[in-house]
Amino acid sequence: MTWLPPATCYLFLLLLLGQAPSSRPQSSGSKKLRLVGPANRPEEGRLEVLHQGQWGTVCDDDFALQEATVACRQLGFESALTWAHSAKYGQGEGPIWLDNVRCLGTEETLDQCGSNGWGVSDCRHSEDVGVVCHPQRHRGYHSEKVSNALGPQGRRLEEVRLKPILASAKRHSPVTEGAVEVRYEGHWRQVCDQGWTMNNSRVVCGMLGFPSQVPVNSHYYRKVWSLKMKDPKSRLNSLTKKNSFWIHRVDCLGTEPHLAKCQVQVAPGRGKLRPACPGGMHAVVSCVAGPHFHPQKPKSRRKESRTEQELKVRLRSGAQVGEGRVEVLRNRQWGTVCDHRWNLISASVVCRQLGFGSAREALFGAQLGQGLGPIHLSEVRCRGYERTLSDCLALEGSQNGCQHANDAAVRCNIPDMGFQKQVRLAGGRNPEEGVVEVQVEVNGVSRWGTVCSDHWGLMEAMVTCRQLGLGYANFAIKDTWYWQGTPEAKEVVMSGVRCSGTELALQQCQRHGPVHCSHGPGRFSAGVACMSTAPDLVMNAQLVQETAYLEDRPLSMLYCAHEENCLSKSADHMDWPYGHRRLLRFSSQIYNLGRADFRPKAGRHSWIWHQCHRHYHSIEVFTHYDLLTLNGSKVAEGHKASFCLEDTNCPTGVQRRYACANFGEQGVSVGCWDTYRHDIDCQWVDITDVGPGDYIFQVVVNPTNDVAESDFSNNMLRCRCKYDGQRVWLHNCHTGDSYRPNAELSLEQEQRLRNNLI
Repeated sequence: MTWLPPATCYLFLLLLLGQAPSSRPQSSGSKKLRLVGPANRPEEGRLEVLHQGQWGTVCDDDFALQEATVACRQLGFESALTWAHSAKYGQGEGPIWLDNVRCLGTEETLDQCGSNGWGVSDCRHSEDVGVVCHPQRHRGYHSEKVSNALGPQGRRLEEVRLKPILASAKRHSPVTEGAVEVRYEGHWRQVCDQGWTMNNSRVVCGMLGFPSQVPVNSHYYRKVWSLKMKDPKSRLNSLTKKNSFWIHRVDCLGTEPHLAKCQVQVAPGRGKLRPACPGGMHAVVSCVAGPHFHPQKPKSRRKESRTEQELKVRLRSGAQVGEGRVEVLRNRQWGTVCDHRWNLISASVVCRQLGFGSAREALFGAQLGQGLGPIHLSEVRCRGYERTLSDCLALEGSQNGCQHANDAAVRCNIPDMGFQKQVRLAGGRNPEEGVVEVQVEVNGVSRWGTVCSDHWGLMEAMVTCRQLGLGYANFAIKDTWYWQGTPEAKEVVMSGVRCSGTELALQQCQRHGPVHCSHGPGRFSAGVACMSTAPDLVMNAQLVQETAYLEDRPLSMLYCAHEENCLSKSADHMDWPYGHRRLLRFSSQIYNLGRADFRPKAGRHSWIWHQCHRHYHSIEVFTHYDLLTLNGSKVAEGHKASFCLEDTNCPTGVQRRYACANFGEQGVSVGCWDTYRHDIDCQWVDITDVGPGDYIFQVVVNPTNDVAESDFSNNMLRCRCKYDGQRVWLHNCHTGDSYRPNAELSLEQEQRLRNNLI
């Protein structure tokens, strides 16, 4: 067969698949736009528009900055920097859809501007216009998805799977080795192995959720193939002679997030007249599963700690495994990544570093919640082969004015473990709620049944919703008499379930061997209500540190606080109202950085009225305040009920929705914060019985996890506390996961050694 020049062949194949390289679709607009240019610079390229199912170019006649600005805004960028004439980014293919485009600059989409009309042009492709947009995206632009970049529906490679051939591969879950099959125009085809490379395997494995690939025993698979071809009863013999059975050739760089972004030749160069894959066989790939999906052999603690030290990137606040806000560790402190120039290639480096496949979505604008602390990186530019994000080129996050509203996030491809098919909800008013029914093996037989609600809580419900792909748990329900489950699944098949919250499925949680349920089947089966978004409460560490002070408060002013158990036990034995208590006071400010309002679990009808302070408690224990020794022993404690959970302040443009006045609704809106001043009752720790020394001051929000959050790891705040008997100093205040755990421990050990020396 005669090959065309690479560039011409590439454009022909991409046109056949209805897509173009390194294209950027926009999130909104009546006509789709994209930029065709350098893969690592998604904000610039040849401007193309989709009309009547076909991509075409725009002529540079009369094109200027205001037209480029409209196009960039439609593409999701804030503005345009400049435009390029005379096909600077290469000549396009197909029609020239627009000519003499004239915009005022205020239009929302390019097709709202004036022009000669669709397809009316006297230009050639040597006049194709290009644009260069500002890399910062506006708030309305959400993400770059693989599915958006593959061209019009119906003319693309839709998905990939591995068909296991060996008996051992068929028993393995997930399937990591087998023949590559591609769904093209609604039908599954096998890929010819002629010209197949490890780069191709890397792309396939990435799509299937695997970070890497290994060579296969091609000699053995060729032997198996030859035996099947010699068998006259084998259907494979006749199927392989049809061109519709094959994808003729694939050529990938290895950095593509999807096989359809590679050079793909569906049929031989001369169409159906020549047979596809003559003398070849199906391509076979062997992938390596990441640690989340591959049971590891026990390792020594030394090796485990070394692995943790090397892992300098993590995902936070994602509902599913393999998704979340990207955070990196620098100078022993975790920080976020700015979304300027964030794209699928850089996101895929993060995914593979964490043991997942390639990225299926790169998210912008803090779509998975805002982080705290420093913004370490901005304008990350990866080529796709880097082992870690730190190997990529990037700027310091502080260099271009990034805010946490620009925090980047990612959704990675993960392997199909089959867990989602082992759980279901029944009887609910909508698909997001109902009785939990699980599939387990009972006496060697697979059977559906319910889960006993003994010890059923929010962590178990969170794992269930994650397993179902329904996001976060809103409620963990123990009494489900009002939901009718599936009649054939009434028996309790799982009891004593206890989850840490990180499991992929209920079947991975601890549970009883023989089922033992104190309630029996029926109305006390476990249930859940799931939600797609969740709040995320975080304390303002700096405010706590700056407002701490001591007060000796007379007992005569502490009757109400004593009634609400805000004083140490020794206060019970004092000669009231004579004497005083020494209180460590401070202000607290609690932000909701999540994507849903924080609301009390209990409705207003069940709030508790406290006559002394004359207010309602919507959550009886909203925060814990503790003073600890350096080895973690508690020496003093306090707690705060959410007597007034409200929007104290909100950022500009966000309206306050919750207020406690007049028995109003309580909660904290997204982006707002609730402030408890230092001078209100119970906003303290009673340290009357504590001697001078060095301590750890700790605050935990939502301590019993009564209300679901997208990230519980940042609910704890810790400070170093020095008390000399008359004065107190708080320093080094930070949320619980903002520093590397072993780094914090080393500081504590150092302080403990100093105390021993004294």
